[in-house]
Amino acid sequence: MTEKVYYSFANDYSEGCHPRILERLQKTNFEQTSGYGTDHYCSAAADVVKDYFDCTDHNVYFFVGGTPANLTVMAAFLKPWQGVISADTGHIEAHESGAVEATGHKILTLPNRSGKLTAEDVATWCETFYADETHEHMVFPGMIYISQPTELGTLYTKDELVALRRVADSYELPLFMDGARLAMALAAADVTGLSPTDYVKYVDLFYVGGTKCGALFGESLIVSNKIDQTGFRTVQKQRVGRLAKGRLLGLQFLELFTDDLYLEMGRHTNQQARKLAEGLTAIGVEFYVDSPTNQLFPILPDDVIPQLRKHFGFEVQNALPNNRHVVRFVTSWATLDDGVKALLEMLQKLL
Repeated sequence: MTEKVYYSFANDYSEGCHPRILERLQKTNFEQTSGYGTDHYCSAAADVVKDYFDCTDHNVYFFVGGTPANLTVMAAFLKPWQGVISADTGHIEAHESGAVEATGHKILTLPNRSGKLTAEDVATWCETFYADETHEHMVFPGMIYISQPTELGTLYTKDELVALRRVADSYELPLFMDGARLAMALAAADVTGLSPTDYVKYVDLFYVGGTKCGALFGESLIVSNKIDQTGFRTVQKQRVGRLAKGRLLGLQFLELFTDDLYLEMGRHTNQQARKLAEGLTAIGVEFYVDSPTNQLFPILPDDVIPQLRKHFGFEVQNALPNNRHVVRFVTSWATLDDGVKALLEMLQKLL
């Protein structure tokens, strides 16, 4: 019999959604609207998202989740002979069950640097590719994919993003940013040096995550009009990315961008992670990578993990020498001080 898990740090989508979102959905429950994102709520939500990022000349598309958004982007905007450049830890490479490659587009992986792609590595890869006289027989680069924050909780700084932009321009590659946890990146502007408008300036298309940032579900994809979007909504439907009851997405993003709720939840999520990280450091726990956001990767002895799992939810990841494992603790918009305190107290007893 599985023992009770008192607190979960397994991910940032275990809870339902922020009460304000639930209240807005409930208040409009009996309204009848048109489907597939053509309703007035989706139109209004697209406007508030564009206002926030100061990109009124861009288009906004609402998706049910991150994986449909990623594979739809690849299916729609890559040519048949092209692939997408990604870090080997990228979500499309490691945690989407081959969804992108099922569209017929290869993921061209580069070794990650603390979860990130570097401009130097991308430039070197592209130079090497085009220098090969047989490259017409290979999969061409057609896009650069990054995540902000990354799968290791790390962040691209403004300088790093500008450098990637230069490389992307040099090889005429669109730069696509997965923003599944973008609220946490926006809340860490002191680390990144990036404002909301900077993302629009340096990235061709990106999505604003809802699922992992306090919504029930949903992502909001922002696409520059520099990109030909002919037939994109049709491809979105083909790839099961569009919701018949689209207004459920519009309503959620309307609320997320009312009175800074999105940013506030990102701040709370990061603050709880900082409390946990500081507490872990104080009891002598080391980290696999330094993360300034809500995904923490402490290193724990193997014999501690089964005891801890009796009361807390978390993921066990890669094995290390000397009978140790990297584990992942994730905070969310709903993480309470009591949970952080309880986890630290138990770890202190076990270590």
